Amino acid sequence: MSWQENLLSDLEEIRNLIRQTKRIAVLGIKTDAQADQPSVYVPMYLKKTGFEIIPVPVYYPEATVILGETVYRRLIDIPGDIDMVDVFRRPNDINGHIEDILAKKPKSIWFQSGIRNDTAAEIFAKAGIKVVQDR
Repeated sequence: MSWQENLLSDLEEIRNLIRQTKRIAVLGIKTDAQADQPSVYVPMYLKKTGFEIIPVPVYYPEATVILGETVYRRLIDIPGDIDMVDVFRRPNDINGHIEDILAKKPKSIWFQSGIRNDTAAEIFAKAGIKVVQDR
């Protein structure tokens, strides 16, 4: 299998990925006080539909719980496996998280709508991580 096959854009491939996903770390989540922001209401929706959400905020050092879940500052500190890292970071900011993401070895990574970083996507895909961009 070539690494390009880990770059998912086909709707059926993406649906299959979602079906196989249970545990999602949300990188760049904001606090409950910003519930009107996509980085909060998207994970809130995912939690309501049965996914386990693990908040990994970049800011808000005072936050210890978001959406009723314990906050982690780095992906590598999360106990157990992660099915997906859902990214709410500017494209250029993703580069600062590559090492942490690779160390945690999630099955997939999802760059939210408007977020695309082809260099990072290639690195993840070559590491065997499924990648969805700008969705």
